[in-house]
Amino acid sequence: MTSAALAELQPDLYEFLRIPSVSSGEGNPEGLQAAAEWLCARIDAAGGTVALEQVGRSPLVVGELRASADPAAKPTVMIYGHYDVQGPGPRELWDSEPFEPTVRDGRLYARGASDDKGNFLPLLHVATRLARAGELPVNVRVVVEGEEEIGSTSVARWVLGDERGADCAIVFDSGMLDERTPALTLGTRGIVQGSVTVTVGERDLHSGVYGGAVLNAIHVLHGILAAVVPDAAGRVPEPLRAGIAPAAPEEVQTWAQLPGGAGAITEVGGRAVSPEVVEGTEFYRRTGADTSVDVNGIAGGDAENLRTIVPVRAVAQLSARVAPGQSGVKIQATIERLLRAAVPAGADVELDFTASEPALFDAREPAIRLARAALERACGAAPALVRTGGSLPILAALSERGIPTIVTGFALAADRIHAPNESFRLESLELGLRAGEELLRELASLPGS
Repeated sequence: MTSAALAELQPDLYEFLRIPSVSSGEGNPEGLQAAAEWLCARIDAAGGTVALEQVGRSPLVVGELRASADPAAKPTVMIYGHYDVQGPGPRELWDSEPFEPTVRDGRLYARGASDDKGNFLPLLHVATRLARAGELPVNVRVVVEGEEEIGSTSVARWVLGDERGADCAIVFDSGMLDERTPALTLGTRGIVQGSVTVTVGERDLHSGVYGGAVLNAIHVLHGILAAVVPDAAGRVPEPLRAGIAPAAPEEVQTWAQLPGGAGAITEVGGRAVSPEVVEGTEFYRRTGADTSVDVNGIAGGDAENLRTIVPVRAVAQLSARVAPGQSGVKIQATIERLLRAAVPAGADVELDFTASEPALFDAREPAIRLARAALERACGAAPALVRTGGSLPILAALSERGIPTIVTGFALAADRIHAPNESFRLESLELGLRAGEELLRELASLPGS
């Protein structure tokens, strides 16, 4: 793969980036529809079949490119991406127009340049180029959604109900360990999130007259939350750790080669919850392979006007990251049970939680082993095996369907995803092109379904 391939990709990518396909906030339905149709045209021009499926707020692009020779005997590889982007935010904070691609110092600046148009399009570009040339070695199913920035619930439902499935999937929607080292994400955490609302009477009361004699909603809320929040060392209660799948030796070996936890925490301005977090591989275990609980915000009383009251109502937003191997639904039930058991007499508590599931892919899967070799050839360095603490609903759905999934990508922290001046290295585009071709050719050795 040479810079000629990049020159061929760039005009298409610039067209794609100019489409304001914003899903967050009020969204841009016209831009979302235009981006979906733009993708359909690329698949159709390569001789594929494609349709738009209206499964949610934005159309889902579902296409197929058949293997160039003996497709019935070839494996089927699903490639996933998302065409929706975040809104640009304050225009005055951009050095160039967010929907007018601009190259400066080896970087392409535009909203979606990294997340996920510039990350995903090289993979689709390689598949369509090989199809046009009669060299596509596998059957490719293309699934591109327009709701990733607002939750991806529709595509997850679609994957679970899709009868055809695939022999494996590729997701270019993540980042590299550093500028030279690719990463393969084997696991993502699920999430339980919601609110805890405490009411202890009819109205706020005077603390001088009633303090010490009536329930204080904030005190009650703190007592209830204590049943689920971590201890001083950052460890959550054992009932919330039920079912955690231990990391495979291949993963732990990779974690030992990653930058230490101390640097990872200090570079973002954080402070370690306890010394053990920065020892050995503990940081990576806690942030990708263990359960965590965080109180995301509390509201109640009057901290601004200094009114000396006993608050009648208090609300907390709570989230728990669910480790691979666990059930989000079961952890939600456990959280609710622990919270309700801590409610004192006389207090009313309302819980409003939802759950999504974690995902875990086995490093020993043939598709994952082939991907490790392909990425090393494409990037010149062996990929690190990592987990991410975030949640991606489609991965949970693919994991539930038993579809081994290669989760990788070429984003870096400097890309400023979701922020003004989002960008993507031109070198990352080239890496995506090389990796896409290496992966599709390598995966041809998988047995077809």
